[in-house]
Amino acid sequence: MASEKRLSARRKHTLKSCMLVVAGTMLEAEAEAKAKERERFLSEKCPPIELPHSKEELLELCKKLHEQIDISEEERYCIEFKLNMTLNEVKDLNIKIVDLRGKFKRPRLKKVRMSADAMLKALLGSKHTVNMDLRANLKQVKKEVKEEDKQLRDVGDWRKNIEDKTDRKKMFDS
Repeated sequence: MASEKRLSARRKHTLKSCMLVVAGTMLEAEAEAKAKERERFLSEKCPPIELPHSKEELLELCKKLHEQIDISEEERYCIEFKLNMTLNEVKDLNIKIVDLRGKFKRPRLKKVRMSADAMLKALLGSKHTVNMDLRANLKQVKKEVKEEDKQLRDVGDWRKNIEDKTDRKKMFDS
């Protein structure tokens, strides 16, 4: 590793900028080639229309155009069908790959706030209207107030409490 020479930051920067310039020119050339190909295809498939002057010739032209539209729609439908078939095949192959690896990517679950009634309604369907009031079934317990708790609540003013404690201290001192 020590024998390998590292590129300086300036050299890296110049190499990156040169690569970006070359990539930009290649993209421009590719875009021009696509535009030329598109023009060639359109001129081949759609020759310029010569509008006829008589009604019969116009009707013949409309019929001819309708036939061409039907043919192109059939081709589009076939291509779309083949595309969907290949996309489904790719999805199936991806699933097989994941299965072969033995790893399963767990989807993130969204938090759903739903009451127990709504959950039962969703699970059982709208036929079953089950009211699940959990609080109604609970046993009611009366809370007994303990004397210690009462005394703690009735402590009152803290200054008075300190004065009482100072009297006790005097009793122990004497």
